[in-house]
Amino acid sequence: MLQLNQIYKVFNEGTVDEKVALNHLNLSMKQGDFVTIIGSNGAGKSTLLNLIAGKLTPDLGEVILNEKNITHMKEHKRARLIGRVFQDPMAGTAPSLTIEENLAIAFSRTKARGFSLGVTRNRRAFFKEKLESLQLNLENRLTAKVGLLSGGERQALSLLMATFTEPKILLLDEHTAALDPSRAELITSLTKKIVEENKLTALMVTHNMQQAIDLGNRLIMMDRGEIIFEADEKKKKELTIEVLLKEFQQIRGGSMTDRAILV
Repeated sequence: MLQLNQIYKVFNEGTVDEKVALNHLNLSMKQGDFVTIIGSNGAGKSTLLNLIAGKLTPDLGEVILNEKNITHMKEHKRARLIGRVFQDPMAGTAPSLTIEENLAIAFSRTKARGFSLGVTRNRRAFFKEKLESLQLNLENRLTAKVGLLSGGERQALSLLMATFTEPKILLLDEHTAALDPSRAELITSLTKKIVEENKLTALMVTHNMQQAIDLGNRLIMMDRGEIIFEADEKKKKELTIEVLLKEFQQIRGGSMTDRAILV
């Protein structure tokens, strides 16, 4: 489903601030894979997602999605192929529009041009059905402005909207990091449910090691723009936070000092 070949990305090349964000990185994902990514700040995790989404272009290497080379495809064209949920609950929705208007916009991404924002009776029934699955009573608040929702409610809505396009791959960029523990737990559960029920291929960046262990069938650890550790489904079942920290120490000869990754 996804193939990253020798991806190399450097920022501020030739200056004192030069930083190699991704260093000839290779990654393959099969249909239905749910890969979690951990690594300290600056490891290259968000840069990796931005390259897949088309926000950034690699200096070297190829991005292949569903056997199609999309390395130089514009970000807006990839939106039909890739769903994304961001860390900031404000980023994935339009706060001045209602819940049903936000859902209509997301729904229209795969439809022909000329789509009207008007919400038909059938479409409203479809939106209600989808919202009911979130179990947040949002199906009874279709005309409420999204800006009035809590962070957890908005993130749940963003997660649902990201699946409307039936994406080839779903990118989750620390999408629970800005939420309080109870809401983060809710969104984590919803993520697992939505990915499994829709049989999605997903790639999730997280600073929460336990979350990375609990979700998905594969785990990778990044550092300095490289994948330094991988665990398949069998190996992942035996992982603990202590084992991951020990692996990092053995590979890099040091310890993880970034407190955020120890959550």
